[in-house]
Amino acid sequence: MNFPPKLVADAIDEFSKLPGIGKKTALRLVLHLLRQEKQVTASLSKALLKLREEIKYCNTCHVISDTTKCGICSGARRDLSKICVVQDTPDVIAIENTAQYSGLYHVLGGVISPIEGIGPEELNIDSLINRVKGSTPEIEEVILALNPTMEGDTTAFYLTKKLREFKVTITTIARGIPIGGELEFADEVTLGRSIITRTSYK
Repeated sequence: MNFPPKLVADAIDEFSKLPGIGKKTALRLVLHLLRQEKQVTASLSKALLKLREEIKYCNTCHVISDTTKCGICSGARRDLSKICVVQDTPDVIAIENTAQYSGLYHVLGGVISPIEGIGPEELNIDSLINRVKGSTPEIEEVILALNPTMEGDTTAFYLTKKLREFKVTITTIARGIPIGGELEFADEVTLGRSIITRTSYK
C-alpha cells in the first residue's frame, strides 16, 4: 500500500521517535503542520536547530541554559546558603513551579545505577563536593530532592557519605512523593509541601 505518501510517512516516523508520541499523535502533528503556512514549519525547524546548536549547560549547577551561567545561579535574590540536588533539568523546573524554594540547584545528570552501568564518576558529583567545600558564602544545607526509587535512594546514601566531612545539614524532601514516582510528574502542591517539610537525611 502506497499510502500515506513517503514524505508524510517519514515525517510521522521522526515525530514518533519523541517520548510519549505514538503513530496516531505523530500523524495529527504532521497533518496540522501541513495545514499551516510554510513559515510555521520554518520557524519550528529554525527553533529546533538553534536549540541543538546553541544550548549550553551552566558551569556551576549543570542545568540547561542559554549561557554558561544560568539565571538561577546569577540571580540576585537566591538563597546562597542552600543547594537542592536533583537528577535532571525537569526536576528543577518542577520545583521552581512550586514557588516554595529560593535556593540554588545542582543537577547530577542521572542517578547511580549499576544495572545500567552508571557509577558516581558518570555523574556531576565531584563538582557538587567542590561547591560545598569552597563555597563563599558558606553552604549551610544540601537538600537531596531525588526520585524516591532504589537508584535515587542509593545515590542519596552515597552523597550523604561524601558530604559528612563538611559542616553542612543534609535534608531530603518529605515523602509526599509516592515511592517509585518521579518529581517531574508530581503536582505542584504535593511537591511544594515536600520541599517545605523536608527532613534530615539519615
